[in-house]
Order: sequence, then C-alpha cells, then structure tokens
Amino acid sequence: MTVPLEYFVIVAAALFMTGAVGFLIRRNLLVLLMSIELMLNAVNLTLVAFNRQYVGGHAGQIFTFFIIAIAAAEAAVGLAIVLAFFRLRSTVRSDDADLLRN
Repeated sequence: MTVPLEYFVIVAAALFMTGAVGFLIRRNLLVLLMSIELMLNAVNLTLVAFNRQYVGGHAGQIFTFFIIAIAAAEAAVGLAIVLAFFRLRSTVRSDDADLLRN
C-alpha cells in the first residue's frame, strides 16, 4: 500500500502554513528561527515526495540535502546572532532589535 502524493503535499502545506503564521505573528527571535526551520522542512518534504513519485533521477533528494545543510548553517548563525543580541539587550524580542540603529 502506497501513500498518495496528495497526502504528502497536504502535510507539507500544513507545515509551511504553520511556519509562516508563526513567523508573521510571533515576536520571539527563537520562535522565528523555528518557524523558518518548519518552512524549510515543508519544502524538503515536498521535494522528496515528488522525487519519490517521479523516480527518473535524484534531483529532489540532492536539493533536500543542500537545504538541510543551509538550514544547519542558518541555525548556527541565527543562534549566534540571537545570543549576541540577548547579551546586549537581555531580551530576545524582535521588536527591540530596531533599537540597535544608532
């Protein structure tokens, strides 16, 4: 029994929408980073699902590998920036980041 492609796309759309809503509504920088990770994982799920459907090549899996590598680098750099911002302002709210303009 195989799972239809539409189910994967629906789950990926739900993941992406959850990440997009979290990114647009929340003000905590850590939640913003997690929302970006959710959106990237939704794209990964879609790429792998379409690669599973069309077995001619491995392009979807290769793109997913690069997206995972980029997400790891984004998490490392993003967490370093959040840590530096927390040390400077003692908060992780994105509304307070505009106070750094001087």
